[in-house]
Amino acid sequence: MKVKPENYIAIELLSRSANEAFARTAVAAFAAQLDPTLDELGDIRTAVSEAVTNAIVHAYPDALGKISLRASVFDGNMLEIVVRDWGCGIADVEKAREPLYTTGGEERSGMGFTIMESFMDSLAVRSKPGRGTVITMKRRIAQRGGRR
Repeated sequence: MKVKPENYIAIELLSRSANEAFARTAVAAFAAQLDPTLDELGDIRTAVSEAVTNAIVHAYPDALGKISLRASVFDGNMLEIVVRDWGCGIADVEKAREPLYTTGGEERSGMGFTIMESFMDSLAVRSKPGRGTVITMKRRIAQRGGRR
Protein backbone atom coordinates (compact mmCIF):
# COMPACT_ATOMS: atom_id res chain seq x y z
CA MET A 1 0.00 0.00 0.00
CA LYS A 2 1.38 3.36 -1.02
CA VAL A 3 1.36 6.07 1.64
CA LYS A 4 -0.21 9.34 0.56
CA PRO A 5 1.56 12.60 1.38
CA GLU A 6 0.02 15.13 3.73
CA ASN A 7 0.92 17.86 1.24
CA TYR A 8 2.88 18.20 -2.00
CA ILE A 9 3.92 20.50 -4.83
CA ALA A 10 4.71 19.56 -8.41
CA ILE A 11 6.66 21.82 -10.76
CA GLU A 12 7.77 21.37 -14.35
CA LEU A 13 10.86 23.24 -15.51
CA LEU A 14 12.70 23.75 -18.76
CA SER A 15 16.33 22.66 -18.44
CA ARG A 16 17.70 26.20 -18.38
CA SER A 17 20.30 27.07 -15.75
CA ALA A 18 18.19 30.08 -14.69
CA ASN A 19 15.53 27.65 -13.39
CA GLU A 20 17.86 25.99 -10.86
CA ALA A 21 17.56 28.93 -8.43
CA PHE A 22 13.78 28.87 -8.75
CA ALA A 23 13.67 25.12 -8.04
CA ARG A 24 15.75 25.30 -4.86
CA THR A 25 13.86 28.36 -3.61
CA ALA A 26 10.47 26.78 -4.30
CA VAL A 27 11.37 23.59 -2.43
CA ALA A 28 12.80 25.58 0.49
CA ALA A 29 9.61 27.65 0.68
CA PHE A 30 7.52 24.47 0.62
CA ALA A 31 9.71 22.83 3.29
CA ALA A 32 9.22 25.85 5.56
CA GLN A 33 5.88 24.39 6.70
CA LEU A 34 7.94 21.84 8.68
CA ASP A 35 9.70 24.68 10.53
CA PRO A 36 13.24 23.55 9.68
CA THR A 37 16.33 25.18 11.11
CA LEU A 38 18.39 27.41 8.84
CA ASP A 39 20.95 24.59 8.58
CA GLU A 40 18.26 22.10 7.52
CA LEU A 41 16.93 24.56 4.93
CA GLY A 42 20.45 25.13 3.61
CA ASP A 43 20.97 21.38 3.25
CA ILE A 44 17.68 21.00 1.36
CA ARG A 45 18.48 23.92 -0.96
CA THR A 46 21.93 22.51 -1.71
CA ALA A 47 20.64 19.01 -2.47
CA VAL A 48 17.91 20.33 -4.78
CA SER A 49 20.41 22.59 -6.50
CA GLU A 50 22.72 19.64 -7.19
CA ALA A 51 19.91 17.40 -8.47
CA VAL A 52 18.46 20.02 -10.81
CA THR A 53 21.90 21.10 -12.02
CA ASN A 54 22.73 17.46 -12.83
CA ALA A 55 19.59 17.25 -14.96
CA ILE A 56 20.38 20.52 -16.74
CA VAL A 57 24.03 19.73 -17.43
CA HIS A 58 24.06 15.97 -17.96
CA ALA A 59 20.56 14.88 -19.06
CA TYR A 60 20.27 17.41 -21.84
CA PRO A 61 23.83 18.31 -22.90
CA ASP A 62 22.90 19.50 -26.41
CA ALA A 63 19.25 20.56 -26.15
CA LEU A 64 16.60 21.85 -23.80
CA GLY A 65 14.35 19.34 -22.10
CA LYS A 66 11.80 18.87 -19.35
CA ILE A 67 12.58 18.46 -15.65
CA SER A 68 9.88 17.66 -13.13
CA LEU A 69 10.22 18.38 -9.45
CA ARG A 70 7.91 17.06 -6.76
CA ALA A 71 8.26 17.78 -3.07
CA SER A 72 6.04 15.94 -0.59
CA VAL A 73 5.54 16.02 3.16
CA PHE A 74 4.76 12.74 4.89
CA ASP A 75 3.76 11.92 8.45
CA GLY A 76 6.65 12.26 10.90
CA ASN A 77 8.10 15.43 9.33
CA MET A 78 9.51 13.51 6.36
CA LEU A 79 10.26 15.59 3.28
CA GLU A 80 10.63 13.71 -0.01
CA ILE A 81 11.99 15.41 -3.12
CA VAL A 82 11.86 13.77 -6.54
CA VAL A 83 13.70 15.27 -9.52
CA ARG A 84 13.04 13.59 -12.86
CA ASP A 85 14.27 14.14 -16.39
CA TRP A 86 13.67 12.40 -19.70
CA GLY A 87 17.18 12.98 -21.00
CA CYS A 88 20.05 10.73 -22.03
CA GLY A 89 20.10 8.70 -18.79
CA ILE A 90 23.05 7.26 -16.91
CA ALA A 91 24.72 4.12 -18.28
CA ASP A 92 26.39 3.15 -14.97
CA VAL A 93 24.67 4.64 -11.91
CA GLU A 94 27.14 3.13 -9.44
CA LYS A 95 30.09 4.66 -11.33
CA ALA A 96 28.28 8.03 -11.57
CA ARG A 97 27.79 8.02 -7.78
CA GLU A 98 31.53 7.72 -7.15
CA PRO A 99 33.09 10.94 -5.82
CA LEU A 100 34.96 12.94 -8.49
CA TYR A 101 33.44 11.00 -11.41
CA THR A 102 31.93 13.30 -14.04
CA THR A 103 30.89 13.30 -17.65
CA GLY A 104 30.61 17.09 -17.64
CA GLY A 105 34.19 18.07 -18.48
CA GLU A 106 36.94 19.77 -16.48
CA GLU A 107 34.69 22.48 -15.04
CA ARG A 108 32.57 19.89 -13.16
CA SER A 109 33.66 18.53 -9.78
CA GLY A 110 31.94 15.15 -9.97
CA MET A 111 30.59 15.62 -6.44
CA GLY A 112 26.86 16.10 -7.17
CA PHE A 113 25.60 12.74 -5.91
CA THR A 114 28.04 12.79 -2.98
CA ILE A 115 26.76 16.21 -1.92
CA MET A 116 23.11 15.16 -2.25
CA GLU A 117 23.79 12.04 -0.20
CA SER A 118 25.60 13.95 2.54
CA PHE A 119 22.80 16.51 2.99
CA MET A 120 19.85 14.12 2.86
CA ASP A 121 18.89 11.07 4.92
CA SER A 122 18.54 8.92 1.81
CA LEU A 123 19.23 9.15 -1.91
CA ALA A 124 17.97 6.79 -4.59
CA VAL A 125 18.94 7.06 -8.26
CA ARG A 126 17.14 5.21 -11.04
CA SER A 127 18.16 5.68 -14.64
CA LYS A 128 17.86 4.09 -18.05
CA PRO A 129 20.05 5.16 -20.96
CA GLY A 130 17.95 7.07 -23.46
CA ARG A 131 14.97 7.25 -21.08
CA GLY A 132 16.06 9.59 -18.29
CA THR A 133 16.81 9.65 -14.58
CA VAL A 134 14.79 9.84 -11.36
CA ILE A 135 16.45 11.06 -8.17
CA THR A 136 14.55 10.56 -4.91
CA MET A 137 15.86 12.28 -1.78
CA LYS A 138 14.40 12.11 1.72
CA ARG A 139 15.09 14.20 4.79
CA ARG A 140 13.40 14.01 8.16
CA ILE A 141 13.08 17.47 9.72
CA ALA A 142 13.79 17.39 13.44
CA GLN A 143 10.79 18.08 15.65
CA ARG A 144 11.56 20.92 18.02
CA GLY A 145 9.66 21.85 21.17
CA GLY A 146 6.73 24.18 20.58
CA ARG A 147 6.22 23.12 16.97
CA ARG A 148 2.85 21.93 15.68
